[in-house]
Amino acid sequence: MKIGRFDFDSEDVYICAELGINHNGDMGIARQLIDIAAECGCDAVKFQKRDPDIAVPEHQKNIPRETPWGLISYLEYKHKIEFSGEQIADLANHAVSRNIDWFVSCWDVPSTQEMLELVPVALKLASASLTDTPLIEAFVESELPIIWSSGMSTMDEVEQAYTLIATRPNILCHCHSSYPANPDELNLRCMDTLRKKFPRSIIGYSGHEVALRPAVVAAAIGARFIERHITLDRAMWGTDQAASIEPQGLQRLVRDIREIKAVMSDGVKRLLDSELPIRKKLRRVI
Repeated sequence: MKIGRFDFDSEDVYICAELGINHNGDMGIARQLIDIAAECGCDAVKFQKRDPDIAVPEHQKNIPRETPWGLISYLEYKHKIEFSGEQIADLANHAVSRNIDWFVSCWDVPSTQEMLELVPVALKLASASLTDTPLIEAFVESELPIIWSSGMSTMDEVEQAYTLIATRPNILCHCHSSYPANPDELNLRCMDTLRKKFPRSIIGYSGHEVALRPAVVAAAIGARFIERHITLDRAMWGTDQAASIEPQGLQRLVRDIREIKAVMSDGVKRLLDSELPIRKKLRRVI
């Protein structure tokens, strides 16, 4: 399976920096986040695309919300932070100019059709959309690789989605959908469960915790795809900022994940040349 230039037949980990809504509708911030992801050595950035009139649940649309634009309805807020197709095309071009893949979480069928015209390397199905059969069918019809998250879902729901998604090359991400997620609820061993139960899926991890370590552990125990939300500053306004990582944290995360392959090596016990001087100094000849 390939996504962009990345071949999953290798032993490496595909690292995605999720912009999400942490740009707060500001193109300048979005471009900065793409630059940071590229400079830190990520393989991809991910955008989100939705038609709020379709994607926002009816019972949420009129709830008032305090925002940088004043007290407005939740639906108005979602429209404020939503990029147009033309804006995402501009961001996609910027990602390409920085030599980094891009793809997108689509939350409704019209948005999917619009994004397919821009030719992303993959499509992402958010945990919230796991039971949206028409959306999954649109993803499958696209013939692109599908990355999907299993947060806020029962095993039965994951199984039902798998029957459709597994007809395409896909990555199933273990995920816990609280923002930020509590460490004692991350349950990284669930990745083993998913790997055994869904053999036609590559297993990944999408994290919403504060700490960096869980994503590194996930990669060490077999996650081939790691996704984390990124932000310029966790103190910025926005619901996802606290569950995101800042530039310095992203740099450390990518560094630590990239070191895993060297640290784990091939499992063969051998006497290394670098050990010989110490062996000569400390080993008694008996």
